[in-house]
Amino acid sequence: GLRVTVLLTSSLMVLGAGLRCVPVSDLEIRKKLIHGGQLLNGLAGPTVMNAAPFLSTTWFSPDERATATAIASLLNYLGAAGAFLVGPLVVPSPNGTSHLPLVSQSNTEHIKDRIEAVLYAEFGMVSLIFSAALAYFPSRPPFPPSVAAASQRLSYRRSFCRLLSNFRFLMIALAYAIPLGVFSGWSGVLDLILTPVHVSQVDAGWIGFWSIVGGCVVGIAMARFADFIRGMLKFILLLLLSGATLASTWFTLTCLTSVTHLPLTTATLYTSCILLGIFLNSSVPIFFELFVETVYPVPEGITCGVVTFLSNVFMGVLLFFLTFYHT
Repeated sequence: GLRVTVLLTSSLMVLGAGLRCVPVSDLEIRKKLIHGGQLLNGLAGPTVMNAAPFLSTTWFSPDERATATAIASLLNYLGAAGAFLVGPLVVPSPNGTSHLPLVSQSNTEHIKDRIEAVLYAEFGMVSLIFSAALAYFPSRPPFPPSVAAASQRLSYRRSFCRLLSNFRFLMIALAYAIPLGVFSGWSGVLDLILTPVHVSQVDAGWIGFWSIVGGCVVGIAMARFADFIRGMLKFILLLLLSGATLASTWFTLTCLTSVTHLPLTTATLYTSCILLGIFLNSSVPIFFELFVETVYPVPEGITCGVVTFLSNVFMGVLLFFLTFYHT
């Protein structure tokens, strides 16, 4: 059931956020505590990222499932959108690209204090969520809302065998994992990537914020449309991924100013990045529903866990190569 999983997940997040707040003067010990906290937070991540289809199947009827999946999965992205705003607005930039008056007067100690304020605030929010889940978070409804919710599912071992032998599922999983994994890693370090073209971390944060918010709105609208008209999941995904391809091509050509001679303006940068985020983020719930339909009766948690793992692999590959990016 979801209750045990959610309580375990949120307790790992509380412990991880708490480790980052331990007031230790030794920088080496502090660094190890922060890495440990991030690791615990990462262990909790798969539940947050792939529990949405299981939640919608357990609690909602078939004509509401895609919408419920979209809301549950995209609210997670809204949290990331908030992080894009909170970081740059609370912590001044040390890289010389920000035009805020605060930056010219700031020093290392001030930046350190602001970072600690963010860490304490995150610890407080995570603790509040854990307390709420501990007080009330039922595993399942009193009565199953559909046949799928009440049906017997495959065992863990048989589920993996079914997934790895299903060529159609593997193709859809790669179609999800490659663009979404790379984009997640890329957007997480967007301020670092845009610094060479003199874009401040505040502007990069706003770009990330609006791309995620737009993706949430479009994703929920697309999921509602998919609930009304069955059998349109593949067509919707083709439209969204085509739009993402055009937006990423526009962004790339705009940044290659020495080759294409296209103007690199704030408007073009904002528009191309935000459109890319909207098209990719809004495809997440549609992909999840397609996965569940393709491999039924494999449990939703196992299916989405596998594709989330693949997505994180491609994100890790991107971030590994970015460790060599120094200029």
